[in-house]
Amino acid sequence: MPRGRYSFHDPHDHTPLGDEHFHCATGPSGWRYTARTTATDGSGTGSVDLTTDELGRPIRLELHAGGWQVRGAALDGVTWVRTAPATGTPGADPADDRGEEHNAPVPAFTGTSPAFLVATARLLRLAPTAPATRIRLIALTSPVLAPRTVDQSWSLVARTPHATDNGPLIVDEYQVRALDTGEQYAVHLAGDVVLSAPGVELEDLESPPSEFTM
Repeated sequence: MPRGRYSFHDPHDHTPLGDEHFHCATGPSGWRYTARTTATDGSGTGSVDLTTDELGRPIRLELHAGGWQVRGAALDGVTWVRTAPATGTPGADPADDRGEEHNAPVPAFTGTSPAFLVATARLLRLAPTAPATRIRLIALTSPVLAPRTVDQSWSLVARTPHATDNGPLIVDEYQVRALDTGEQYAVHLAGDVVLSAPGVELEDLESPPSEFTM
């Protein structure tokens, strides 16, 4: 069961933005990732709880950030409920329709957490020789978890084994492109752990990544 810490920074000027302390595990029916997020001073800012099935579909998602909460799952596409902070909380909108259910005909969610990169790669299951694949997702990002639709293109450009004391570690390099802006970036994954991505660095890892079975 991998357990560790990711650090976040601004990908342009490298300003530190906080950390995500996580653990995750694969199982016969899928994968679960849980984490708590902290600011640069160590104070808590939210949490992530994502469970996917064996095909990478989100069967349970719960996010907390800045007093906001989102609960969602794969249901007729994806369905989610976003709840506003309690009245009087900074950032709360009194006009917000608390607890209204939303739906979109997309296969999964994405967001700030590295968990979503692992989940998307698992959902796509790309081969190194496969052409780039387009995917539409609902993005839920801090600090208010407001949903927006994003279109991305993913391709697996390299699969490289690295020797370790525990045997070979397979590292997959993905090229991801935001179709609305044309921005391209690399994501490096080893099993269910993100080694690097824009604005994300793996700082600590207490045990080797888990491998997904096909």
